[in-house]
Amino acid sequence: MTTRGITLGCCALVSAAVVSGCAAGTGERPTNPAGVLISTPTDSSGFDGSVVPRPYKMPALALTDTAGTRFDLREATSAPVTLVFFGYTNCPDICSLVMADIATAVSRLDPSVASDVRMLFITTDPARDTPEVLRSYLDRFNPDFEGLTGPISSIRRVATALGVAIAGVKRLPGGGYDVAHGSQIIGFDQAGDISVVWTEGTPVSDLAHDIVLLDQRS
Repeated sequence: MTTRGITLGCCALVSAAVVSGCAAGTGERPTNPAGVLISTPTDSSGFDGSVVPRPYKMPALALTDTAGTRFDLREATSAPVTLVFFGYTNCPDICSLVMADIATAVSRLDPSVASDVRMLFITTDPARDTPEVLRSYLDRFNPDFEGLTGPISSIRRVATALGVAIAGVKRLPGGGYDVAHGSQIIGFDQAGDISVVWTEGTPVSDLAHDIVLLDQRS
């Protein structure tokens, strides 16, 4: 499995300068937007994804879930495995592809492992992604997946803490807009001792393998 750089998705052509150390196809080790070196998937960790040497920590912030209730990011992410993806429901391609891959990976797990997984979809487009819109969107993939929205300032703080770039809005000639954002998935174990990053295009089998490994280490 080759090392992939962290990319920006959703039909946005964004300069590599937006994401520090973007290394797709260069053979260099990737970094997150804060410049923190990410270990390669060829290390001794056993994971197919990239393990962050200093695990990400959920910031002490609250967002709003699809039921319209307060969702404390630290208190509510104590599942054996927590997966996080930033995207938006009007994304023309990448977001749906990534979410479909996550849903497929979870569906392949033993039920005892699948029940340990908490999947969080954090919108990068809170102006359009209301709790109701998020719920309808996520039900297409897995009704157990949770969607989160809130002030864009709070969402950006969470994204920065988890090494995800949100580059901003690109207006479309025919009206509307796209939102450029990092397309990686971030996984955590229960204790918060391990953070694993999978880039868009990671094989479903690799994702499923790593979820099982995270569950075993929780």
